[in-house]
Amino acid sequence: MVFPLMFILDTSRNVKASPETAEIFFQKLRNKCEFTILVTLKQAHLNSGVILSIHHLDHRYLELESSGHRNEIRLHYRSGSHRSHTEVFPYILADDKWHRLSLAISASHLILHVDCNKIYERVVEKPFMDLPLGTTFWLGQRNTAHGYFKGIMQDVQLLVCFLSSFSCPTCNDFHGLVQKIMELQDILAKTSAKLSQAEQRMNKLDQCYCERTCTMKGTTYREFESWTDGCKNCTCMNGTVQCEALICPLADCPLNSALAYVDGKCCKECQSVCVFEGRTYFEGQRETVYSSSGDCVLFECKDHKMQRIPRDSCPALNCPESQQIPLSHSCCKVCKGHDFCTEGHNCMEHSVCRNLEDRAVCSCRDGFRALREDNAYCEDIDECAEGRHYCRENTMCVNTPGSFMCVCKTGYIRIDDYSCTEHDECVTNQHNCDENALCFNTVGGHNCVCKPGYTGNGTICKAFCKDGCRNGGACIASNVCACPQGFTGPSCETDIDECSDGFVQCDSRANCINLPGWYHCECRDGYHDNGMFSPGGESCEDIDECGTGRHSCANDTVCFNLDGGYDCRCPHGKNCTGDCIHDGKIKHNGQIWVLENDRCSVCSCQNGYVMCRRMVCDCQNPTVDLFCCPECDPRLSSQCLHQSGELSYNSGDSWIQNCQQCRCLQGEVDCWPLPCPEVDCEFSVLPENECCPRCVTDPCQADTVRNDITKTCLDETNVIRFTGSSWIKHGTECTLCQCKKHGLMC
Repeated sequence: MVFPLMFILDTSRNVKASPETAEIFFQKLRNKCEFTILVTLKQAHLNSGVILSIHHLDHRYLELESSGHRNEIRLHYRSGSHRSHTEVFPYILADDKWHRLSLAISASHLILHVDCNKIYERVVEKPFMDLPLGTTFWLGQRNTAHGYFKGIMQDVQLLVCFLSSFSCPTCNDFHGLVQKIMELQDILAKTSAKLSQAEQRMNKLDQCYCERTCTMKGTTYREFESWTDGCKNCTCMNGTVQCEALICPLADCPLNSALAYVDGKCCKECQSVCVFEGRTYFEGQRETVYSSSGDCVLFECKDHKMQRIPRDSCPALNCPESQQIPLSHSCCKVCKGHDFCTEGHNCMEHSVCRNLEDRAVCSCRDGFRALREDNAYCEDIDECAEGRHYCRENTMCVNTPGSFMCVCKTGYIRIDDYSCTEHDECVTNQHNCDENALCFNTVGGHNCVCKPGYTGNGTICKAFCKDGCRNGGACIASNVCACPQGFTGPSCETDIDECSDGFVQCDSRANCINLPGWYHCECRDGYHDNGMFSPGGESCEDIDECGTGRHSCANDTVCFNLDGGYDCRCPHGKNCTGDCIHDGKIKHNGQIWVLENDRCSVCSCQNGYVMCRRMVCDCQNPTVDLFCCPECDPRLSSQCLHQSGELSYNSGDSWIQNCQQCRCLQGEVDCWPLPCPEVDCEFSVLPENECCPRCVTDPCQADTVRNDITKTCLDETNVIRFTGSSWIKHGTECTLCQCKKHGLMC
């Protein structure tokens, strides 16, 4: 995407792509991680402005800005973890000179060119370019109120591709690539072998026909197979048994036969009969007849005739004769209460055998009805479908084998087996409302509403703080902020000055320097850190200015090293001038000058010593430099509007916003990443709503693992060093080297 020549000199502008144009371009950029920004520009002195910005609400997906206040270029972007990142490149663009800038990103590889010179090359987090709808595209400003670029920009291009120049690979790079190729070939061979085996198995499976089966009473039936189960016709359908009541056919029996039940069959079949003394008997049926003398004669129906058969021998009975009962099918008697069911019966499933005085009969179980007159076969009664249940309001009837059950409707609780009442989840504490929400019972359910001072949908309520919580603070209750370490105040707006409040005791060779949210002990003038970087300044040691040549003694004086400084002494018998040497130039005794690279610092030469300090701000002086003393700027045009648009700051004021330290200078807001104390631990985590990481002991909770043993460094003697290890460089006494994740540092 190429933009035409642009002249940007003031702040009354609105250079923003239309939603339609922006969306067309975002479709090409969306989910891409290879793109290049090209721009030719000339930026005004001390201006801090945005070159290009693609953002949605408060999320900056891609923003490039140049700070003339701090002389650095910043790239803001979001990574796949949905975190905001800022890469800072120290470089002066705001010098009112023409520059050609190129920023190329390919996945996690970033290269910055200025005026065709490669300035920085870094490995960064992979940018996340899943741009949502409503994302805006700005040039020369962040929005209508902030980040105005002052100067001239032309030929602004954003190319969705990867433009970069790589140096030629080394032999080590080549051998590493060959090794990777060999590993990939090995993986490919193993994968091909596994794939071949899988294909062979698939070919065998293709020869098989798989179907679903049904199992009933221990017997397995195939799909669509039908069978008769008692008085039901059953079929296996898609692995499920489906049964219907059997309909018996109408039969026309021949002469001397009639319909009768047959053991093991549901429907009646034609059987031969006998007619004896006006009664009809079926084949095999017996009957007893008593003669005039009282003798018992036994007859059996055979071949359409009642034939006399020999009497059975009767067992002895253990009951008085008054308790003995004669049988119609036998000349023997049984005792009253005899168990006929144990002698065999034809009662099938869901039917039970019951004893009468002289025989056994079948009876359907409760909840079942007879499928034929002798109750040998029974089927379940669907009480729910036939309305034969007792379920009352707020319940649902569910049929069960031989019975039914009443199930409470959603939102109701059981009173007894047949009725339910409305369930007050709020009273019984069986609701899903947040602890900071109010529960309101409704018919069949409940509603959750966040309490005053909290926002959310009721099931999740978060505390609401009217003024917000600054500096990474978290709103934990209505208008109550929990401040991170180093900040205090109702809205966490006040930085705790650990130095002035006496919380910190630095070593005598170090000064306590307060920073937003923390502090550090900085070595005093005349001392430097020995490389151990102890937090209290114990690692500060004296600088031998005389031995290192870092003194300012003139040629006619002699340098003597002191603890924390040095002394320029005049040799005995000589009259010395007291002049100083600064930056290779002679400064006369008593001379005062302003540093060339720092317009806000003043130096003086006093008897051979160079002393420099920050310029003293006298706001009563009409010639005071407002850049060095922004607090002396009374102009309303020098005030800045807070990012939220609700507060205004005077020139020179500082504050913290979204884990960035911001400063107002002559009407411009400049923000840079908030400095955090270095966490000297193996595992660290960045808590939610906080800006700086903290140490943890559990690696599973860690966001960052400091020492990655899979990455190594080669020291000066080609010895492999693991990440995190430190050593004194061979052949030296004052050089400390460390192996870090991104390479060797000494």
